[in-house]
Amino acid sequence: MARLRVEKVQEAIQHELSNMLLLDVKDPRIKFVTVTGVELTDDMSYATVFISMYGTEEEQEAAWKALNKALGYMRSEIAKRIRLRFTPTLILKKDTSYAYSAHIETILNKIKQEDAAKAKPEESMENEQEN
Repeated sequence: MARLRVEKVQEAIQHELSNMLLLDVKDPRIKFVTVTGVELTDDMSYATVFISMYGTEEEQEAAWKALNKALGYMRSEIAKRIRLRFTPTLILKKDTSYAYSAHIETILNKIKQEDAAKAKPEESMENEQEN
């Protein structure tokens, strides 16, 4: 029963943080930022927020600094929007799963192209033998 409550609070925090970043935070450095997940400890004292960022490396670094600067604001807004006895301390972590999946996809495409290139010479050799 307690874990179900934690999961509901996780979803509420993720929803509110996403809305905050989209509508309320006015820092121009924070753009192309997505909250991909929230993990809350069982005692709900700490919330690890996974952030996915897009853009150039410099834009990502500027957005990361701005997000860390806005942590206090985000925590106080969560306290106002979600009625909890204690507001969890927010811990930001970069979510690199998107970059990792893109890397895996390029590797798979490369393997597919190499297999196709190997298959073409074999087909041409078979056609020559038939003639």
